[in-house]
Amino acid sequence: MKAAVLREVNKPLSIENLQVDNPGPKEVLVRTAAAGVCHSDYHFMNGSYATGLPSVMGHESAGIVEKVGKDVTYLKPGDHVISCMSMFCGSCSYCLTGKPFGCDNLDEMARNNRLSDGIQSVYQGYNLGSFAEQMLLHEHALVKIRPDMPLDRAALIGCAVTTGVGAVIRTAKVPPGSTVAVIGCGGVGLSAINGAAIAGARRIIAIDVHDHKLELAKQFGATDGVNASQVDVVEAIMDMTDGGIEYSFEALGRKETCEQAFDMLRPSGTACVIGMVPEGQKIEINAANLIYDRRLIGSNMGSNAFRVDMPQLVDFYLQGRLNLDSLISKRVPLEQVNEAYDEMLTGNVARSLITFN
Repeated sequence: MKAAVLREVNKPLSIENLQVDNPGPKEVLVRTAAAGVCHSDYHFMNGSYATGLPSVMGHESAGIVEKVGKDVTYLKPGDHVISCMSMFCGSCSYCLTGKPFGCDNLDEMARNNRLSDGIQSVYQGYNLGSFAEQMLLHEHALVKIRPDMPLDRAALIGCAVTTGVGAVIRTAKVPPGSTVAVIGCGGVGLSAINGAAIAGARRIIAIDVHDHKLELAKQFGATDGVNASQVDVVEAIMDMTDGGIEYSFEALGRKETCEQAFDMLRPSGTACVIGMVPEGQKIEINAANLIYDRRLIGSNMGSNAFRVDMPQLVDFYLQGRLNLDSLISKRVPLEQVNEAYDEMLTGNVARSLITFN
């Protein structure tokens, strides 16, 4: 099969032909239909986070089951599926207390030594490796979806949408009538805006440095936009809301924007960091603000229970409540994956999508 492989940090991905094993016990072989180009992979590509090398990148995907191994009971060949890096064992303390996204037994379900370049084993990024024509996965990394859902849109639910919508609805539990601000209008931020609209927020303020993204955010439910390159973001939010926002979401993974998200809160407000801040960086806040019941929280991929959440998000899309069409900026073949990452770094796209025949 053809795949995009990270051989060396800060070097382009190489398009290679790899060998993939037949599925063993609890394993499923999936023919990949589409995979999103997500900034989370770039953290490993540029060395901000460590990863095993060589490794197939990609983690936001959907496809069709080709083969299943022994003891697989949930899926069969022909099923349409979305992959998810939040694998779950179903028996650890996290899984049994309603937090499967924090599963304690991921290492036991990792698919190690299942791909090869003919000389050495190749890792699967996030235990998925979606930038490949096929994925060999544990069945607990997959959710079955209805067959009338377009698979290219379904791929986006595999990370950006579940992360953004989930941060609003599951992590922060935004109630109807709330005021919300979202910093960063990429795939995750736009999904958070859409999630706030679904949750019934009365005011949703999009924050970005690109005017065209602020306009795009209105298609996802934003009521207002703030260009962070033109104003002091915190002062602007304080003026617009007469004293601060109730819920803020940081979707960029940057120290200064995390601090802005907290500083723009009103008393009893909650700031939720969704973006992946580079490993080792510290976020500084004014401790006195904690006296007024302000909260700074994180979110692990939208605090998802993905086998429940993703089919619901599919239904929301088919009902017209979830905007996935406008999230896709462009579709490209696997051979253009490096160009897709270059364009992502410019900030000009919401989400590029790798599509497979």
